[in-house]
Amino acid sequence: MPLLTTTDAGIPIQGPSATLLYDDWYPALRTDTLRRNKMARAMLLGIPLVLGRSKGGKIFAMRDSCPHRGIPLSDGWFDGNRVTCRYHGWEFEPCSGQCRHIPSLSSHDHLDATKIYATAFPCEERDGHAWVFMPSPGSKGRSPSAKLPELEKFGPRYRTAHLSADLPCNVDHGIIGLMDPAHGPFVHQAWWWRTRSSIREKTKRFEPIPEGFRMSAHAPSANSAPYKLLGVYGQPVETTIDFVLPNRRTEIIRCGDKWFSSLTTVTPVTASTCRIDVVAAWNVFYHVPFLTPIAKYFGAKFVRQDQLTMIQQAEGLKHNPSLMLIDDADKPAKWYFALKQARLDSAATGAPPKHPLDSPVELHWRS
Repeated sequence: MPLLTTTDAGIPIQGPSATLLYDDWYPALRTDTLRRNKMARAMLLGIPLVLGRSKGGKIFAMRDSCPHRGIPLSDGWFDGNRVTCRYHGWEFEPCSGQCRHIPSLSSHDHLDATKIYATAFPCEERDGHAWVFMPSPGSKGRSPSAKLPELEKFGPRYRTAHLSADLPCNVDHGIIGLMDPAHGPFVHQAWWWRTRSSIREKTKRFEPIPEGFRMSAHAPSANSAPYKLLGVYGQPVETTIDFVLPNRRTEIIRCGDKWFSSLTTVTPVTASTCRIDVVAAWNVFYHVPFLTPIAKYFGAKFVRQDQLTMIQQAEGLKHNPSLMLIDDADKPAKWYFALKQARLDSAATGAPPKHPLDSPVELHWRS
């Protein structure tokens, strides 16, 4: 069933739940929460996970379920080498999931414990997050078919920050809220960002990129206070914004040799909830260290404004209202749904995915 159907009134969008995209990398949790010989729980795409860090420093992600009787492995023990189930003491090598020991086996048993595997997922550490590759349900291969995401940096010296917020909505609502260009003067009204009275007409150029689209390099909005700060460097300011499936928005701002880079993801936790994660790096005002906690403070307030809006929207969505997308401010949301459908169709048929953009276009809106 297609995600979208066009109507005279606009394009209706998904209601209570969203189709999930597999065979890709998703951030499970911050790696600074992983302690030696300890395990941490996470949920991705409705699948409970247990994560940890081995004595050698390698991080791992397993399905939080013992293949014997299904008790969560996170209720057991981890000594830095093996995960031990607290029910019957089965021991597993966590990166492969291979069972290494079953205490109840006697000399009369012929079962080879090493042929038993708990489910383990490819897991890599990058930019302070534990990224987990989530294969399609029922698939046998464990080799990641997608490139591991990484925040782009433009020099060896920079500062970083992480932000996160849980959203009580499905991933579709989270993502189209992330890319929505028209909500800024209303959701993010503040003296340090912008006001409703600052609304003006915008024209932006978009171009297709593999499994996504790009807001081409342009001067950032003149009615956003943070961008105005870059004027102190006396150089032209240019920003580029990309969206790529399944859930990634990147923004790069350049001002001479000064730069800011961010990677924002909206990750499905369950079919009806998601989480927004932001990791940013910059060398702007690098030699003013007290500005970093200030930037983190206002960044958290910005994300909290989006979170509050999603909480309020979730109240309305409980009653399954009719929804729609309009031109031009909602065009990126339409492209997202079309890209998502194209990936699903490609997975089903084996044909190359059809991109909704065949050439660059200009969009116009007021914000």
